[in-house]
Order: sequence, then C-alpha cells, then structure tokens
Amino acid sequence: MSGTTRALRSDAERTVRTILEAAERVFAADPAASMEQVAEAAGVARTTVHRRFASREALLEALAAVAAREFGAAVEAAHPETTPPLVALYQVAVNVLRVKRQWPFALELDRPGGSEPAWAHAEVELRCDRLLQRAKDDGVLRADADLAWAKWVYYAMIGVAAQLRECEIDAAATRVVDTLLCGVGTGQGLTRKGTDVS
Repeated sequence: MSGTTRALRSDAERTVRTILEAAERVFAADPAASMEQVAEAAGVARTTVHRRFASREALLEALAAVAAREFGAAVEAAHPETTPPLVALYQVAVNVLRVKRQWPFALELDRPGGSEPAWAHAEVELRCDRLLQRAKDDGVLRADADLAWAKWVYYAMIGVAAQLRECEIDAAATRVVDTLLCGVGTGQGLTRKGTDVS
C-alpha cells in the first residue's frame, strides 16, 4: 500500500470517526435529529455524511457498532481472565466508565440478535460472569454471594456512575467496587441471623 493510499484511508477513517462522535452528541440531545444536523455538528458537508452512511439507519447501526467494539475492547483491556479479581473489577469499571461517558446514546440503542453490538454485549456479560466467579472463588466475594444479583448491581452502579460526570472516573470506579464489596451499611443487614422484618 502506497503512502498516498494510507493517508487517504487515514483521512477517511478520521472523517467517519468525526461523524460518529457528532452523531452521538446530536442524537443524545435529540434522538429524532436529522442527518443534516449531524453533518452540521461534524463540520462536514451533508453529502459527506450521505456518502459514508447510505441512510439514517445505517448511521445508527455504525454508531451502535463502534460503541459496542469499544465496550468490548474496554473489558478486554482489563484482562479479566488473568488479572487478580479485585484489580480486574476496578479496571473493568474504569475502562467501561470511559466508554459509557463517551457513547451514552449509542450503548443504549436496540441490539437485534446476531448483530455485532448484540454479540459484543453478550461476550462482555459472559466475561463478567467468569470474573465474578473468580472473585467468589478467591474470597473477594462471599461464598454465599448470588452472582447473578452481584452482576446486575455492578452493572447498575457503573451505569449510575457514568452519569455522574462531576465524579472523576478513577474515584467513581473505586466507589463502585467499594460499594459492591462492602456496601454502605454496617453489615447488619436484613439477612442477619435473628433479624425479623415482618
């Protein structure tokens, strides 16, 4: 591949990325926004957007796909299968928070079965299941912990932390993992022996 061809390809990739980032901002503010509004936000001609994406639906599909790829890569970068579980829980939270703050709209788009985003999300869920099982096996989580519940609590806390933009990512991830492992109570919960809540 010649230097000119590489430069053209890099330029095209930058243009697509600029359009997708603009689409994220525009659709997050107004899900019914037009391709023209995306072009304006991206600082490119309307024809440039239409040349890259044949339709609004194609743009939305590309938006969901890039967010899903980055979501999967964020989890992969934490090495959840090999990093000590406590460290991995924190690093996954940090990495996923970055992606969720960058692509909040795209990550919430419908993901039809068999699509790239659906596959990426399913793969992340499987890796999270394995990580939580490792955490339980290593004594990071209680032996009687309900891992399905722990997973949804972990997901939910990361989702909330992603919206709290005033909280810096490392601090937010620390709070997520701290709350997952220790809670915010004194340890005298409703399941404490002898507790009567009826």
